[in-house]
Amino acid sequence: MIERTSKNLRRQKIHRRVRPRGCGNAPRLNVFRSLQHIYAQIVDDERGHTLVSASSLDKEIRPVLKSGGNLAAAREIGKILAARARAAGIEKVVFDRGGYAYHGRVKALAEEARAGGLKF
Repeated sequence: MIERTSKNLRRQKIHRRVRPRGCGNAPRLNVFRSLQHIYAQIVDDERGHTLVSASSLDKEIRPVLKSGGNLAAAREIGKILAARARAAGIEKVVFDRGGYAYHGRVKALAEEARAGGLKF
């Protein structure tokens, strides 16, 4: 009998396989998306600290967004994350898509972060 895996388990497997390839050179921009929200953070893997974060649940972002799980929210999170990173002195990051396809909300967040001044 063939064992079936859930989409989330498959995504986590991809994430474990892909993550070590680019990490360690610069802080890592990690993306997590759920059906209703999107989260992004810049992590220093050497120290194990989150340097900057933004999500569709942030108090200053919530009133602006109609929904946290759409392209507009992802774009807004990308802009805000880039601004916070620049304020913290972070310019170069490694993009960690978290096992998700580079498409839709993940792509929108990445493009806005690039437009905001992050290099990856």
